Amino acid sequence: MSQVTCDLTVSLDGFVAGPDQSMEQPLGAGGETLHCWQFQERDTNAAEVAGILEAGAYIMGRNMFAGPDEGVWPADWRGWWGEEPPYHAPVFVLTSHAHEPLVMEGGTTFHFVNDPIESVLARAREAAGGKNVAIAGGASTARQFLAAGLIDELRLHVAPVILGGGERLLDGVGELKLEPLDVRGTRLVSHLRYKVG
Repeated sequence: MSQVTCDLTVSLDGFVAGPDQSMEQPLGAGGETLHCWQFQERDTNAAEVAGILEAGAYIMGRNMFAGPDEGVWPADWRGWWGEEPPYHAPVFVLTSHAHEPLVMEGGTTFHFVNDPIESVLARAREAAGGKNVAIAGGASTARQFLAAGLIDELRLHVAPVILGGGERLLDGVGELKLEPLDVRGTRLVSHLRYKVG
């Protein structure tokens, strides 16, 4: 049976983005350092990178798609990833700003939705065609799904970085029961997999 997964890279002090997020620094001050493992050790972490990209559909927040500015994004905005985003599947973007679906190269289509998260998850499950649905982030979106008990597996990729501020992952989600499934590490990251019970 398909699962709802969530892969997020976090700092040792629990942040998925640093302070002072902006269009120039969408991950905030120091936030880029969290993801060095995906680029400098891509081969060593190939299984984890593949796990992030194995889903049949994705759900992300508006800020992950268009940055921290809360206004309407420019009409020609196409996301952070260029013309061929890495998802190669339907992506549902939680937003209060209506927008026609955005079809990109490689099979990614961004759908912009303003529905309860349970309804969005139902649409994503249907679109995934039996594959997993991934909660792609950012922190606010992951918190909503965790607090609602809608994530089956939480995969934290902990970077040996202290950001000291920014967007914290687990604030306000309440009590979580996490069952460890796997732990693995490299020089730049510790991979922690949990079943969310």
